Amino acid sequence: MKALIQRVRHASVTVDDRETGAIDHGLLALIGVEKGDDEQSVERLLHKLLHYRVFSDPDGKMNLNLQQAEGSLLLVSQFTLAADTRKGLRPGFSSAAPPAEGQRLFEALVERARVAWPKVTTGEFGADMQVALVNDGPVTFLLES
Repeated sequence: MKALIQRVRHASVTVDDRETGAIDHGLLALIGVEKGDDEQSVERLLHKLLHYRVFSDPDGKMNLNLQQAEGSLLLVSQFTLAADTRKGLRPGFSSAAPPAEGQRLFEALVERARVAWPKVTTGEFGADMQVALVNDGPVTFLLES
């Protein structure tokens, strides 16, 4: 599994003019599920999402994780993160998990995240979503499980 995380001051997801999720201070995590990912991949990625230190401490150094910074987490499924872009000028998606498996693992991630941290919201799996954000920093990292 992959997560493109962005430290944000605000982020929201809209589907058909309906806001499905919004956060202020926290992390926007775009989630890609690949073939071969499993429950252990979910656990490893969730651990990184909650514990990766990207928030500033009182000295201005990135030493605080999401929970220590009391931030929120916005999870958005994005199968294009599984694209192979090494050759040519068109992405290949043969490494992406099949939709049903991707949805199952994404929903497992959401469920476990909500158990571990109360400030979790999401987009809508498989929907045409509009994502708006104000990146704080900018701070952006690609995490892999």
